Amino acid sequence: MARVKRGVTSHAKHKKTLKAAKGFYGRRKNTIRTAKAAVDKAMQYATRDRKNKKRTIRALWIQRLNAAVREHGIVYSRFIDGLNRAGIVVDRKVLSDLAISQPAAFKDLVEKAKAALPAVA
Repeated sequence: MARVKRGVTSHAKHKKTLKAAKGFYGRRKNTIRTAKAAVDKAMQYATRDRKNKKRTIRALWIQRLNAAVREHGIVYSRFIDGLNRAGIVVDRKVLSDLAISQPAAFKDLVEKAKAALPAVA
């Protein structure tokens, strides 16, 4: 059986790792041992932060909604409760977009949510 030399495949793997490490600082960008560790850690951060990004964006929608409904004399939690009681199912992303792009339609939703809430004694 012929001897198999692995230089070509090793070089290809190293090139792939070093390409991913492009832009890193110091030896992390051009030394395979440190670059591999740095790229692996960067991938872990990327995976974690894709989840965190969803959390952050949802928090942004909620802040926008709270600011928008306060202009109509109600707070965010009461607004969401009113929408649920009125049977209106719209997610926070769409509500946030409505508040920005179509204030009249959003005002109608706020009025419906207010009407569905029980009177405060």
